[in-house]
Amino acid sequence: MEIKKLRLKFQGEKQLLFKDLSLSIGQGEKVLLLGPSGCGKSTLLNVCAGLIPHSYEVPMKVSSISYPSSWGYVFQDPDAQFCMPYVDEEMAFVLENLNVPRENMDEIIQELLQKVGLNFQNPHIKISDLSGGMKQRLAIAAVLAMEPDTLFLDEPTALVDQEGTKEIWNTIKRISKEKTVVIVEHKLDQVVELVDRIILFNKFGEVIADGKTEKVLTEHFETIKKDGVWYPGARKDYLRSFKRKRHIFSDETALEIEHFKGYLNKTPKITVEHASANRGQWISILGRNGAGKSTFLHGLMQFIKTTGRYELFGLNKTKENILEHCSFVFQNPEFQFVANTAYDEIAFSLKLKKISGAELDQRTGEMLERFNLKECSHLHPFQLSMGQKRRLSVAASILISQDVILLDEPTFGQDAVNTFQLLHMLKELQHQGSTILMVTHDIEVAKAVSDRVWTIEKGELIKDEACSISTAAKEGSM
Repeated sequence: MEIKKLRLKFQGEKQLLFKDLSLSIGQGEKVLLLGPSGCGKSTLLNVCAGLIPHSYEVPMKVSSISYPSSWGYVFQDPDAQFCMPYVDEEMAFVLENLNVPRENMDEIIQELLQKVGLNFQNPHIKISDLSGGMKQRLAIAAVLAMEPDTLFLDEPTALVDQEGTKEIWNTIKRISKEKTVVIVEHKLDQVVELVDRIILFNKFGEVIADGKTEKVLTEHFETIKKDGVWYPGARKDYLRSFKRKRHIFSDETALEIEHFKGYLNKTPKITVEHASANRGQWISILGRNGAGKSTFLHGLMQFIKTTGRYELFGLNKTKENILEHCSFVFQNPEFQFVANTAYDEIAFSLKLKKISGAELDQRTGEMLERFNLKECSHLHPFQLSMGQKRRLSVAASILISQDVILLDEPTFGQDAVNTFQLLHMLKELQHQGSTILMVTHDIEVAKAVSDRVWTIEKGELIKDEACSISTAAKEGSM
């Protein structure tokens, strides 16, 4: 595939995203597009596949462009590519388009699902009931079924647990030996073993390096670090500078549940015999994909039916005191956007509190600045990159209600600098008295920032452990 002199501009943007960008990717190459959040990596991937402008009408000009003869695309948001409501139907839909005989489908479907770590006794399961990580695995399985010559992968393991991430990249390595693979990914530890070439971008979408993986990572290390881009070992380097201080949280109980169950379709999906969190305590929630972590948070917000005792600051939960005390950040940030610009999204909750005029403008501007969103404040939230959407969803959620903050994978899709800026901001809120419950797959981050770690397995809270300062310091210095 080859692109010559690409120019592209999103509606509402003053500047071109790409200005005379040219690149060529040869058959069988494994290429990583690397750069800070919002620099245009996912957009370029869309152009390479022809989704822009043929599926998404984005104004662009190009001197010449050639596309791969057959390709498969794994989107950053897996929900964006599903066509059918059930797992087996989604897989069968792909196979039908490849003229696979019906009698051969069941065996092929099971084989493909197992390749990506989805072991269903009966795959006739609603896709909407799957966790985010399980949806990502399904999206990869559907693309593998196509047996394309070229794979476009946009953060295919962003919501997948650590063990699953290794499994998926091992699968991709195994099946892609003769294929062309173009990747956008922040978690690089597994990817650098696969790719032989890196194209490095700055925040303006300009190519600043293009070459062999090791050469680019070595010769441009300082630039990569300065721009806040992930590099192998970056997490440990950042955690080393993330000074863990002893935080004395309050004796006041912020949240307590007992004999708590959350239901989907009248079936219990999460069970917690007893758990409590104090004011000013940070609890990270760990577990494999599909364990029930997001369902647990949904239960605390009463998005699903629950039974059992549930108290907030000593009062039985009601819709009113949940809205008064709790802020929630969805795993998919698009689920919570209500306004037409990033500015209005943040200002929305302030307006509900009757804040207006100079105070509204000042407080909204401060949040945009803190979350590195000022330059895109005029854009519709759906025009932002996934990392920018995530930062916007967090900023809008914590602006008003800060007693209890529930976060579902708040750091996915972020570059390194924004990941740790976000964690530092949350740490500030914790020191001001906010109780934080954070679902994450990043065990190292969890141990560095948390007072306690809850582990959920097969729909049950099975472990509640204190996170010692010595353990966190050891993890951060490795």
